[in-house]
Amino acid sequence: QVQLVESGGGLVQAGGSLRLSCAASGSIFGLLYMGWYRQAPGKQRELVATITNGGTTNYADSVKGRFTISRPNTQNTVYLQMSSLKPDDTAVYYCTLNRVLRPQTFWGQGTQVTVSS
Repeated sequence: QVQLVESGGGLVQAGGSLRLSCAASGSIFGLLYMGWYRQAPGKQRELVATITNGGTTNYADSVKGRFTISRPNTQNTVYLQMSSLKPDDTAVYYCTLNRVLRPQTFWGQGTQVTVSS
């Protein structure tokens, strides 16, 4: 099994920055990618950003140019640097890990990000 522990959420004013962290432990052999999704009240969970084991990144259009996902030195920790935050970014942010072995997909417990106007 894999455990994902997130940290770094909180309350910030519009235009501010936050950095989320997600530490993975357990059997991550065959890692394909790690990433972040978010879910706002009354909305479906949506992709924010992902990074493959080879370092290829993918971002939702709504966060391109403002958010940066990273996994330094292929550590078992992934970061999401969020800048120029908007009230629409308010959501619970979930870390995810996907691997070759089954079960393939794991989720963290979520961390709340609230952006005030």
